[in-house]
Order: sequence, then structure tokens, then C-alpha cells
Amino acid sequence: MFRKLIVSVFALGIIAAAAIGLWVWQGLDTLKKPVALEEPVLFSVEHGTSFNGLAHKFAQQGLVQDSLWLRLYGRLKPEHTRIKAGDYELTPGMTPLDIVESMVEGKVKLWAVQFIEGWTFADLRSALAKSENLEKVTTDWSDEQIMESVGAGDQHPEGWFFPDTYMFSGSETDLDILKRAYSRMASLLEQEWAERAKDLPYETPYQALIMASIVERETGAPYERQQVAGVFVRRLVKGMRLQTDPTVIYGMGDNYDGRIRKRDLRTHTPYNTYRIDGLPPTPIALPGRDSIHAALHPDDGDTLYFVARGDGSHKFSRTLAEHQRAVRAFQLNRKEGYRSYPVPGANANNGGDD
Repeated sequence: MFRKLIVSVFALGIIAAAAIGLWVWQGLDTLKKPVALEEPVLFSVEHGTSFNGLAHKFAQQGLVQDSLWLRLYGRLKPEHTRIKAGDYELTPGMTPLDIVESMVEGKVKLWAVQFIEGWTFADLRSALAKSENLEKVTTDWSDEQIMESVGAGDQHPEGWFFPDTYMFSGSETDLDILKRAYSRMASLLEQEWAERAKDLPYETPYQALIMASIVERETGAPYERQQVAGVFVRRLVKGMRLQTDPTVIYGMGDNYDGRIRKRDLRTHTPYNTYRIDGLPPTPIALPGRDSIHAALHPDDGDTLYFVARGDGSHKFSRTLAEHQRAVRAFQLNRKEGYRSYPVPGANANNGGDD
């Protein structure tokens, strides 16, 4: 009789254990089923959030029916509980375990802000101010404060930030992006300066950056950049003024209305290269990699002039007489649709005509 009782208790224990095991298995299996989402949503994990806290938040937002199973999963898989703070994008089809895995790997949601080649620093600041999901800390800062914060307090901001698309997470600020863009430009300029061609009329890398910004604004055609740079370098060597419209436009500031008049060419500003010798005091835009390379590896031809054809390309000339004929051909009888920039782009106001 006693033996039968022991056998019965043992059998009941096995049945109970099996039932509990089945219950646990079924509970944990729910973590492998897609969450109820009809469209992507953002889920924020704050710094210091524990795995149990995350499980409760999952339950509160309907990502799991009961936090118990996720908490139990954390006990069974402690190596999968080291979640990272940030904003995560949850998409239809993801399971609770998929979501947890993304948080352990730190696959936070990223956004993008783009700085376009040829933009001014003011354009760059405007893009940052309009960028959603980016924490703004420099909105009310002066340009000088920004340069001090990126480690270049003695520099004018124009031209010092590399134009590119920058990805950022919800925990980053506009200052973080500015630091990245400045660091990239400084590194690229240093590298290109070290590999520059011989006998260039620049005393410092900064002068090369100024030239690169002018090249950037004169042409967006990659195959012309070294030719344009070559013209300007030869003019500097010969003591000729650059006479480039983009610098005039930059010096006009808010007074520029889309046209350059004769009085504008006669007006003296630090940037009017029809009136000053040599380079202007600062860059006039954000130069891209190709323009920086062109400024430091200019074409070694013998042209001294160029004029926009109206289709985005330029006619290069060796002599003033040849140039004047090109001006009459392409400038004085402009056809409908005339443009001096090869591809319409943001803020691509470019006189481009010597």
C-alpha cells in the first residue's frame, strides 16, 4: 500500500512537472511570435533601464501579454539582457526576442542630415536647425562659440565642415555632428596638403581650402574642376586678379538678388576679386573632396580664362582676345534655359564667368 502511494505521488509529480514545463514552454514560445504592430513605431530605452524594467514596459505597451515570460527569459539567458539605451524602430513582423536582440546589439534608429557641396556655413546651420530628432544645443550660439567648441577657436567657420550625409541617433546633438564634420574636413585637408603638387602658390593649407571653395562654386562638373583650378593658380602665379563672380556674390551677402551688376563689380569688399589681389580672406563655401583635390592638383595647361557655355560646361581660353570672343558667343546672346551650373542644386547660385 505504501509503495503504491509513493508510486502515485511520484507519478503526480511527473505529471505536474510536465504540465509546468509545458506551461513554461508555451509561455516562452510567445516571445517568438510577432508583436501586434501595423506600422513602425519608436521605442525608447532610457539610460539605466534594467531588463526587468524593460519587460514591464513591453507589457505596458502591449508588446507582450505578460512580462513574466520576458523576465524568465532574462533569467535563463543572462547574456541577452545587456541592453543599450537609445531609440529603436520596431517594425511589423518583429518578435519580442527580435526586439531584445536589437537592443543588446545597440541597433538604434538613425536619422540623417545632409550638407551639400557649395553650401555656406549659414546653409549648414539652417539644415541642422530644421533636422528633426536631433537635439539642438548650438541654436543660439554665435559662429565663434561653435568654432571654439569644435576646437578651432581661431578660425572663421566658412569652409571648415566637410559636406556629406551624416547619420545620427536620438542621443546625439547638433554639436556632435559639427565636430564630426570639422574633423573630417581637417583630416582630409591635411592629407591632401601632404600629397600636393609642387610649386603651388599657397603658403598654407588654409589658402588651398579657400581656393577649393572657389573651385566648388565655379563648377560642379568633376571633369572641369582641375581645369578651373589650373586657371586660377596660373593667374595667381602671374599676379593677375582672380575675377571670379562667386566671391563677389559671397561678399555681397544679403544684397545679392540673383544678379551681379557693374556697380557690384566696382564695389570694394574683401571678397571682390575684381578689386583685390590674390585670394579672398576666407573660403566662400563648403568644398567637396574633388574640389580640394583639384585645388592641390590643378591642371597644368596654359589657359587663363573661362566662360560658362550655358549648358553647365565652360569654354577655356588662352588669350584675352579668345576669351572675349567666347563671352560674345555664350554670354551676350544667352539662350533660353541658360545655366552656368551643370546640375541644378540647392543654393547653386554661381556666376561662374570670368
